[in-house]
Amino acid sequence: MTETIEERCEAKGLRMTEQRRIVAQVLEQAYDHPDVEELHARASARDPRISIATVYRTVKLFEEAGIIDKLEFGDGRARYEDAERDHHDHLIDMTTGEVIEFVDPEIEALQEKIAEKLGYSLKGHRLELYGVRRRGQRS
Repeated sequence: MTETIEERCEAKGLRMTEQRRIVAQVLEQAYDHPDVEELHARASARDPRISIATVYRTVKLFEEAGIIDKLEFGDGRARYEDAERDHHDHLIDMTTGEVIEFVDPEIEALQEKIAEKLGYSLKGHRLELYGVRRRGQRS
């Protein structure tokens, strides 16, 4: 990924207002999976005039343009991440809501093997694991 979210928006012909630019920058800098409320808090810290409605409209526009991905982990909150990030899977802590990204070559190979066994060429996948931390285990 070499282009920023802002650059990809411009390349797709999206009109980039200053507020949309701020939301794009906040998304670009997010290493977690923020929901709209979190994005609004971060964006309004830079420009207090940004309303939550603007953030909702902006993430919808970016999602429809394929710039960001909407993630739903069953907690009633839609979260967002850059659609151009390197492939990874997610482990969701059901107690805290923390989303942990991981990549495992064995899982990747197994998914390819399963698709091939069933007569398919794998073109993509999304893996979400849900769990609770075992007693005595630390992060």
